[in-house]
Amino acid sequence: MTEPAPPAAGAADAAQALPRPGLLKSAPMRMAIGLVLLFSVISLLSLGGTYLVLRNTFDQALRDDLRQEVAGFRAAPSAAALAALVEAQARVTDPDRRIVSYLAPDGRAYGNGAIERSEEGFRIVVFDRPNTPVRESYLALTAGLHRGQLTVANSRSQIDDLGEMFATVLLLSLLPTVIFALGGGLLIARRTARRLTAVEATLDRLASGDLAARVPELPGRADDLTAIAARVDRMAEAQQQSVSALRQVSADIAHDLKTPIQRVSVLLDRLQGNAGLDPEARELARRAGAETENIVATFQSLLQIAQIEGGSPRSRFEVLDLAALAATLAEVYEPAAEEGGRRLVLEAEAPVRVNGERRLLGQVLANLIENALRHTPPGSLIELSVRESGENGGQAVLELRDNGPGIPAEERGNVLRRLYRLEQSRSTPGSGLGLSLVSVIADLHGATLELGDNAPGLVVTLRFPPVSPRPLPRGKRTGKSVS
Repeated sequence: MTEPAPPAAGAADAAQALPRPGLLKSAPMRMAIGLVLLFSVISLLSLGGTYLVLRNTFDQALRDDLRQEVAGFRAAPSAAALAALVEAQARVTDPDRRIVSYLAPDGRAYGNGAIERSEEGFRIVVFDRPNTPVRESYLALTAGLHRGQLTVANSRSQIDDLGEMFATVLLLSLLPTVIFALGGGLLIARRTARRLTAVEATLDRLASGDLAARVPELPGRADDLTAIAARVDRMAEAQQQSVSALRQVSADIAHDLKTPIQRVSVLLDRLQGNAGLDPEARELARRAGAETENIVATFQSLLQIAQIEGGSPRSRFEVLDLAALAATLAEVYEPAAEEGGRRLVLEAEAPVRVNGERRLLGQVLANLIENALRHTPPGSLIELSVRESGENGGQAVLELRDNGPGIPAEERGNVLRRLYRLEQSRSTPGSGLGLSLVSVIADLHGATLELGDNAPGLVVTLRFPPVSPRPLPRGKRTGKSVS
């Protein structure tokens, strides 16, 4: 029975390596910035429109006042009467607010000021302070009366003050709003980022094969992100139950069929021992017995995988020397390598510490060496190395290289599946569980399994996590060749 292919080596790392948007590019911050921009544009349009309407209203009111005042001065019957009226009006009028001027036919000027030509155009001169420039702007109306010239000008200070007032209102209303909105968006973005980090971490663990991962309880009130987290948990639980059920079915089938198949093997052995059996039937019984033994071995491997995935071997973990274990397995397989015309070379440091179960790590070495012996032609070189990498705090690295046919890149994820065999390997003995068992044992030990190209051949690399320092006898670094 086959199962879904496990995630390819490095899937978790690839998931974690996905770039995350910065806080300023997060959805809550972008939404806050967008709302601030929208509010700012609406405020500018609203206040700008109000200012234009009020300014035009004030301007029109000034013009109407000027027309009414000029109309009042027109009632004077003569130039002398108009001059006297202008003088009387000028004595009670502030020239900074209103200029009243009459240039009589005899050339005399009456009032509190006058408009005269200058190099920059026209300017207003106040009679009481002729050398002091007037900084105010005025709206003026001039009319010819009694062969003289009447000028009435009203200050535009109210309109100018209106513009300053609107600018102040805009600044005091918009700036705090922008600051508080962006600050609130930043706080919400940080809160959302923490919640998203919890969901992303769970998804990364699920993608790496840890189906027991669940999203922790998210802080704050329930919202759409909480609902998404709950759906992720339900999906993970359903996937875990499905995989567990599939594994249990495989284990149950292997367990239930193991005993009857062993009985068939025993009966075939007894049949071979029958003295009256003809040679052809004896050969058929022998071949049937060999096939039965392969079936028993397959079921035994399936049961072992189920036991390892349950995590029970972790209770037997200890700090051991992987280099010494590799040396032992190399000596055991030395005769088989010589018999097949292959050369097995071991290069190992001493010691190389790992935290694991000795029997399972020995099985990893045995499976890798047997695969290399089975799938390489005579005369091939098989190199087994154990070293301690200086990266990541001194992790143990186990590597096996051969110069056989290798595994195509597109098939390297498939060969880790249970009972999967390459097309060119179907004619060789085996059940398709060797590398699958290696992958399961590597996962149990927290090691990463990588399959690469040795150009030609296959290179299998296992990287174990560092272990805490413990006293182990330190020997010199040696290189051993078994041939």
